[in-house]
Amino acid sequence: MRIDRALIGLGLAFAALLAGPALAAPAPAARETPQPRIFRSEGQGSFGGVRLRYAAAVEEYLLPGASIFLTSYIRSDVKAPLTRPVIFAFNGGPGSASIWLHMGLMGPRRVDFDDPATARTVAPFATVANPDSPLDVADIVLIDPPSTGYSRILPDGKAEQFYGTQQDAQAMVDVMQQWLRRHGRLNAPRYLISESYGTIRAAVMAKLMAGGPTQTGGMDGLTLNGVILLGQALDMGRGTEGDDRPYLGLLPSQAATACYFRKVAAGCTPQGQAEAARRFIDASYLPALYAGSRLPADRKAEVARQMSALIGISERDILASDLRISGAAFAKLLLADRGQRVGLYDARFVLPLQGAGSDPVADDPAMGQYVPGFAAAWNDYAVTTLKVDLDTPYQPIAFRDVNARWDYGSGAGVPLGRNFAVDLAAAMNRNPAMRLMVGTGYYDLVTPLGTAEYTLTHAGVPLGATSFHAYPSGHMPYLGAEARTALIRDIRAFVGGGK
Repeated sequence: MRIDRALIGLGLAFAALLAGPALAAPAPAARETPQPRIFRSEGQGSFGGVRLRYAAAVEEYLLPGASIFLTSYIRSDVKAPLTRPVIFAFNGGPGSASIWLHMGLMGPRRVDFDDPATARTVAPFATVANPDSPLDVADIVLIDPPSTGYSRILPDGKAEQFYGTQQDAQAMVDVMQQWLRRHGRLNAPRYLISESYGTIRAAVMAKLMAGGPTQTGGMDGLTLNGVILLGQALDMGRGTEGDDRPYLGLLPSQAATACYFRKVAAGCTPQGQAEAARRFIDASYLPALYAGSRLPADRKAEVARQMSALIGISERDILASDLRISGAAFAKLLLADRGQRVGLYDARFVLPLQGAGSDPVADDPAMGQYVPGFAAAWNDYAVTTLKVDLDTPYQPIAFRDVNARWDYGSGAGVPLGRNFAVDLAAAMNRNPAMRLMVGTGYYDLVTPLGTAEYTLTHAGVPLGATSFHAYPSGHMPYLGAEARTALIRDIRAFVGGGK
């Protein structure tokens, strides 16, 4: 028998009329909007030779699914505070808090850590006044992404909302906009200082902030005055089998490191040795690598001899590696005669060859030795100076939970072969007034000198708006008084020149 659905609907409606008006369900209790947590303090000091007072705040910002903490330092005695430059700073990972930039360079106090040759690795650690902080020329905001620092994914949030290149950049843009609105600074000059993976974040943010109908659905117009890249890691496409670019990019840093340890000709300087490596690449190394297995044996031996004089590794080892000495191999070979290995993140740090573990981060001579000092210094500073009162522990690095699950665009944990410098190029193309500063440490074997230069000069970034700087330091190019002083001088000039 055929059943008419329309008739059934009419019958149900008629029955409802006979039954009388339905009782309304009780309205759900109004849910209180949680108030963001804010910890305020004040301080004073001399920065860039200027004595000033500042207000500090560790502030919570709420996004759908996440609680994000920012630490800001705002100068108290300026005549036009609403148009004073603001620097937003963050580190990388993915999965790293901003503790490194905070306690190494940007904050009004820094970890007492100026001698990498004799790094302190056990308590007590100390902080000292940091006159190099650029608080004299700009207010400073340090951002900890979700699952780093005190920032956390909330119970109604999911990791995939934040653990990805695009998702992360959008969240950082959103929280940056919240800060600007909360502090009335939407018309202030805006700068990003980024480090390591954070340089990818900065490139994607710069493109997102300009907006676009096919990207954000609108034209947001939240442009940047400038971006600073430290230890840039923009090109995720290098290093596949048969790709010789990593060896070309690494050679100047290997040469500078060999000079630092006096493994090459007496009288060298790291700068001069790096420049000699660039000339060798142009004249001999690039043609040799390009020739591949067609390279004649006598020519190969000559290239190995020249290379040995530059980077302090024996001709035998260079020939055994087919002229290609990786960073990891170099770290073990350079000081093997002393029974030592150098750090990849900062080659000035050394540890014994014997007894080394297999964790590429924790067992790195640099990371293994400077992390304890930074973590301890922050924990003491946060409580005693910034007056933070939270049960949540501060998470400096969350590699297992965040890094291994990161979505670069092809799914969680799948590396993406892409050069994110093209995002930066697009942002600068849209915004001709935006400027770029690139800083690299001579002794950085992870994101080395040559890689920074190659990546930016092959991505369409306008070089007339770009400046390159090298410092006598490593992946964190502010470790050590000489490097930090030079870097902050360049940052002051960069920000001050954009007013």
